[in-house]
Amino acid sequence: GNKERVQLYRGIVIKIAGHGKKKRFTVRKMSGTIGVERIFPIESPSIVSIEVNKIGKVRRAKLYYLRGLTGKKARIKEKKNILTEE
Repeated sequence: GNKERVQLYRGIVIKIAGHGKKKRFTVRKMSGTIGVERIFPIESPSIVSIEVNKIGKVRRAKLYYLRGLTGKKARIKEKKNILTEE
């Protein structure tokens, strides 16, 4: 059949690259003990929505160093919000 369903993919964005129509982002997630990375074009018609759950405090644009880390070392500190919601 021609049925389609929305499939969630939750992970850490380790890279944003390109510009214009060719802009894409790489998402890394842990599937059990194996790291899985997928590259998504931002202009892809198959992407329904993109949600940002947390914003981390990092000092790099590309987070390739996360590939070599496992467990608690692979966590990213959450950026604290200075603005209070009213």
